[in-house]
Amino acid sequence: MAHSHSHTHGHDHHHGHGHAHSHGPATPHPAQAALWSILRMTVLSRLAAALAVSAGLWTVVWLAMR
Repeated sequence: MAHSHSHTHGHDHHHGHGHAHSHGPATPHPAQAALWSILRMTVLSRLAAALAVSAGLWTVVWLAMR
């Protein structure tokens, strides 16, 4: 038994993407102020952060092996 499909469907493809700005492909986004950057840390601060992360990871390993 064949059914006839007589009504039409609109093919509106508006997805509601609201872009607040526009620029060309050759124009990059302007730099944004970083709240925190490892590049601005002193060597001692970087070393302390690395030791803290390492200690945290070793704590996870130690707890997993218990």
